[in-house]
Amino acid sequence: MKLYDIYFSPTGGTKTVTDILCRAWEEEKQEIDLSVFQGDYTRYVFDKEDICVVGVPSFGGRVPKAALDAVRQMKGGGAQAVPVAVYGNREYDDTLLELEEALTDAGFHCTAAAAAVAEHSVMRQFGAGRPDEKDRAELGEFSKRIKEKLERHNRGEKVKVPGNKPYRNYSGIPLKPKAGKRCTKCGGCAAKCPVGAIPAQNPSEVDKEKCISCMRCISVCPQKARNVNQIMLRAASVKMKKTCSGRKENKVFL
Repeated sequence: MKLYDIYFSPTGGTKTVTDILCRAWEEEKQEIDLSVFQGDYTRYVFDKEDICVVGVPSFGGRVPKAALDAVRQMKGGGAQAVPVAVYGNREYDDTLLELEEALTDAGFHCTAAAAAVAEHSVMRQFGAGRPDEKDRAELGEFSKRIKEKLERHNRGEKVKVPGNKPYRNYSGIPLKPKAGKRCTKCGGCAAKCPVGAIPAQNPSEVDKEKCISCMRCISVCPQKARNVNQIMLRAASVKMKKTCSGRKENKVFL
């Protein structure tokens, strides 16, 4: 049996969650980053003895297309998968269902699932600091419960997760990061962009049609030179305050 920690995590929140959910297993895990632009994920071929914890962020209640494309390339081979939706304290809507169905179509067997809160990647005041100590303890318990179910039932019934079909419509948001005067054109953001939206020859710019507003470029910039339009950000924050306030809870599905 091999343990795989698989994630699409532009700003690190999703990876933090999947890392914790893998802790119940003593086996050394192999990490697979689904955010590599034009990555060849067909080389990942699993078998029924493997366990794969697969996490994605919820973008407008959906799985980011780049993450879906990566999942669909992999060959599940009957491996047991744990789909995980990570959201920024609003809702995850159809994300978990969409991910579970994509994994099933790719040949995985989804026996358990989870939804967890991480700091919002755009409006960071929502879910700030999460997963916090309480979350980490709870997710650690989720990990143990998931492991126990997989060991007890082995090829148990397919997990039932919330969500609706057709999936909710999501066409992106207008907040597209752009570099300011502090940009040194080091190219780090271009190299790390999961959709190739930043031209390597001129990394201070961004292709707004390709950009998925994942904020990876902001999180990796050593000069803190990239940002979104602050007027638009403040307006979006006011609009989202009611739905993103309060403490949303993590959930496990067994």
